[in-house]
Amino acid sequence: MKHISILGSTGSIGTQALNIIAQYRDRFHVTALSCNRSLDLLLQQVKTFAPEAVCLADAEGAKAFAKALDGAAGIRKPEIFYGVEGLKTIASMPEADLVLNSLMGMRGLEPTLAAIEAGKDIAFANKETLVAGGELVMSAVKRKGVRLLPVDSEHSAIFQSLQGAAGNPVKRIILTASGGPFRGYTRQQLENVTLEQALKHPNWSMGSKITIDSASMMNKGLEVIEAKWLFDVPLEQIQIVIHPQSVLHSAVEFMDGSVIGQIGTPDMRVPIGYAFAYPQRLDLAGQCGDDQYGPVKSLDFFALEKGMSFYPADREVFKTIDLAYEACRTGGSYPVVLNGANEVLVDQFLKGKIRFVDIQDNLVRIMEEHVPKYNLTLEEVLEEDKRIREQLI
Repeated sequence: MKHISILGSTGSIGTQALNIIAQYRDRFHVTALSCNRSLDLLLQQVKTFAPEAVCLADAEGAKAFAKALDGAAGIRKPEIFYGVEGLKTIASMPEADLVLNSLMGMRGLEPTLAAIEAGKDIAFANKETLVAGGELVMSAVKRKGVRLLPVDSEHSAIFQSLQGAAGNPVKRIILTASGGPFRGYTRQQLENVTLEQALKHPNWSMGSKITIDSASMMNKGLEVIEAKWLFDVPLEQIQIVIHPQSVLHSAVEFMDGSVIGQIGTPDMRVPIGYAFAYPQRLDLAGQCGDDQYGPVKSLDFFALEKGMSFYPADREVFKTIDLAYEACRTGGSYPVVLNGANEVLVDQFLKGKIRFVDIQDNLVRIMEEHVPKYNLTLEEVLEEDKRIREQLI
């Protein structure tokens, strides 16, 4: 029995993770859950999975949830925490073997470090933590000897492809991208895109922030930085390849020219399940067919009669890619600022305060103006993140 704490249980990754756990009650137990504002859904999850603890965004939310628990019959009441300290507490609970971090943005950094220090393995779906605090996180992972198991579909694919490496050096990591809803657009066309268009990802069902990052290609830039830290390879060995069908989720090329990749239908339960059961694989097609998600579908090769296509990323139109490469290459506070500024700008676009192209244009300006700091402590990373956010709000 593996005991799992889920940070961000009411989001897309969290709900799909619980879908897996619901089908494998004999293998997994939910130790703790956290959510931001979706109290009704959290209440249902607590009723279904009976965790020992929950964490809410703030004291007000914790109070409201305690009241909801008092009015609900037949629910085992968990211990209630809130805020960053609450996330750190449930991430480091002695009862947990594995922590799934599916929080959005920089909120995931401190709980991740707390979990690592407590000796927990991490199922990792919070790329912003590695973007801003990669050196801190990977240093802690090596010191504590824990596993950092990627849940992002691309990084899970790379991780799976590397299982057969047998110590052979990697020549190239091929990081695939669908291209988002605006693949092939010119800069002029991007000037007039709407929020509704930007939120229509062609292949994946994701939260709004990640969906906008996919549309701007910032998501892929952040994934480059994440891959650099996870797999300890030079940036020059990470290549972004546009693959609209999202069948090849990423691949690894070895020195003899052999390319090993992971392919399958686009379903986030595959990388989540692999992280949960590693190194085993779960029967997700046969077991996960009893709720709104349905079973994971097998890939129909004959449906791919038109083939799979691959293109280079358009770095002239989507400048976010080179911004990410340069931020990672320069290091220090550059990735912290890039990540924090992007979070604020995406939020402003979602609220209708700026245009889609303003995300990229502002990021270019901010990175050009930034004076970097190096050898950052955790406190300095958090301070730099707070500074850029306050500057933009």
